[in-house]
Amino acid sequence: MSRRKRTIVVIAPLRHPIREPHAGGLEAMVWDRVRMLRARGHRVLLCAVEGSQFLEDSPPEFRLPAVVWPDEREATDSTFPPGHLERAIPALEAALDHIGRHADVIDLVDNHSLHPQPLARAGRLGVPMVTTLHTPPLPRLVAPARAGEHRGRLLAVSAHTAAEWREHGVEAAVLPNAIDPGRWRLGPGGRDLVWFGRIVPEKGVHVAVQAARLTGRTLRIAGRVGDVDYFQEHIRPFLGDGVDYLGPLGQPALADLVGRSACALVTPLWPEPFGLVVAEALATGTPVAAFDTGGIGEVAGSAPAVRLVPMGDAEALADAAERLARGRRRDRRQTRADALARFSLEHRAIELEHIFDMAGADAWV
Repeated sequence: MSRRKRTIVVIAPLRHPIREPHAGGLEAMVWDRVRMLRARGHRVLLCAVEGSQFLEDSPPEFRLPAVVWPDEREATDSTFPPGHLERAIPALEAALDHIGRHADVIDLVDNHSLHPQPLARAGRLGVPMVTTLHTPPLPRLVAPARAGEHRGRLLAVSAHTAAEWREHGVEAAVLPNAIDPGRWRLGPGGRDLVWFGRIVPEKGVHVAVQAARLTGRTLRIAGRVGDVDYFQEHIRPFLGDGVDYLGPLGQPALADLVGRSACALVTPLWPEPFGLVVAEALATGTPVAAFDTGGIGEVAGSAPAVRLVPMGDAEALADAAERLARGRRRDRRQTRADALARFSLEHRAIELEHIFDMAGADAWV
């Protein structure tokens, strides 16, 4: 294990603050990353949207402007309000300028931004940068990611995502996301089904509603509405008829909800880069019925507590959920143990520090 304590700048995405309740899996992953690195003795500075936790130790240049929608009904996870990027990009540039000016005291940049500027400037900062690819190949990121200075310093959250980027000439090692066992605890199970995550069309919660109605079980939904029109048209009409919407929940309440459920439904209608909710549910002992798309199968592995069905098939999802929900509750402890053996944050921390060692020494090729 690496014993060297570093000063690390973690660059978060431009859209949402890094705080609870988490806006999505990416924000949850960055939040855990900062906590984990600090707990292991590293000095971590966070470049993130105003309102994030952990900003108290960051220079003013590391604060990015909050996203403010003139009309919240127009808010989406795929666009920005008018004029926002004109404020956000200079703030990001100022943070990168600060890193370059203080390259003598900053050891490494841990980049999770979905904007190309950190990648484009990596070779000129004088500080090694490790970038995690959390999404399918975004056109704006492909060209800067191909640059030679990133050799050995790109990570993908799944083999599926790495293969997608490879088709565009970008090589990345695979480092799956991780979960904190202390925050995702074993739950007792229950009768209800649960769906949790960002409420946007590509996450397919409307198919989970269809499947739940086929089982006759109540579906409890938790998450932030990322597309208001989608929610109003496809989810709201079913509320109160065996479907409960609980809103965005803080992590302790969310883990409790998932742990008191009979089965979690995971319904991406796109090639999901990873599928953190699968690992989180399994860590509470709750089995998962999921669409087999993107990196979901990798997260599922050979776990008997996961059943994969064709993407978009509500009937197959309902059947899988019902079979899992009728399983033996005493299996929940083994389900959790299997998940933690693969996705424990502590295990991932050791791998990450080794990657940082090699990146800093230009030894990882």
